[in-house]
Amino acid sequence: MAQHAAQAEGLCLRYPDPLGPHAQVTHEAAVQMLLRATQLAQHTPFTWSYIDKPTEGQLFLIFQMPQLPFPVDGLAYQDREQRYNIPIAGGRELEVFEVKFGFIPGVDTTAFRARRRFRLAKGGHPQLVLIHYSRGQATPIIPSLNQPVRNYPLRPVNEPSVYVMGEKQGQKVFPGPSGSGPGRLSEAGARTSAEGMGMGYGMPGMNVPGNPQALLAHQNSNMDALEKRSLRDRSASMGSRQPAGRADDDDSADESESISTRTLALARYRRNHELMNEVFMYAAFGSKNAISPPPPYSGFKKDELEEKISKLNSEIEEMKAKAALRQHAASDAAHEIVDISMDGPSASDAIAT
Repeated sequence: MAQHAAQAEGLCLRYPDPLGPHAQVTHEAAVQMLLRATQLAQHTPFTWSYIDKPTEGQLFLIFQMPQLPFPVDGLAYQDREQRYNIPIAGGRELEVFEVKFGFIPGVDTTAFRARRRFRLAKGGHPQLVLIHYSRGQATPIIPSLNQPVRNYPLRPVNEPSVYVMGEKQGQKVFPGPSGSGPGRLSEAGARTSAEGMGMGYGMPGMNVPGNPQALLAHQNSNMDALEKRSLRDRSASMGSRQPAGRADDDDSADESESISTRTLALARYRRNHELMNEVFMYAAFGSKNAISPPPPYSGFKKDELEEKISKLNSEIEEMKAKAALRQHAASDAAHEIVDISMDGPSASDAIAT
């Protein structure tokens, strides 16, 4: 009951590492980060946490539960949230929600905060949401809205981390004796995570180019390094938890105790579906043995065409001959008319005399 109340107050599943400041997030950068986040979420558990009074430039990655509304973030907004979709190459579609004129009640003197959240409606995982806060146009605060949007202090969070995707979807991760469990990264790992998700875009002192092409290349290289490091951490974590002398087994007792049979079956189905999709996705379009269309002149025969040509040539010669006869006859008739007109005055003169 306490967890449901906390979720109503904005408790959500967040990517565990801080993503650092980010001056702006372009649509292309958001797509790249969401695609990378889909891979990272396969082996990184998300933690239950709040988004409260974020500063401008902050970036969050959350896994939004379908039955829950978007979590409260501690900001009050004087504008309605706008939604629009952007088609992306490759059949993907980016859905963007944007709201402006936000402020922290009792702290800000003007409403200048803006929030944009991105998710891949097509071509990605629609429950992974990227949230970015920035500075927008300022406007005076409406006094009636200058009140806290949530109750303080926030409820403490004691829930363990959860795998939201991949083979371990639904499995909980409890902290170890030292206070850190699988999926939690060191300080250096957190810095790598922030860089891998595209942090430092256009920020002074970050040594990252500000143009989009260089940014995407930088993000891709950092995300590749982050994935390799996360896989190594995951392998080390699995090796430390597995007892000596015990062979790897997908149907182990530890795994069956952590997650339900339905969740495990669903995870395996999705994994097998993805593997089969990689095999057949290129063979599903078109036919490799398609019959080439016949040439456009295949409906004609050479002998018939030559016979028609010779017939047309003879008709043309015959028409030319007829035309020449008509011209000759017309010329003779013209000469006769001229001769008659020349003899006409002499005859009339004779009659007159």
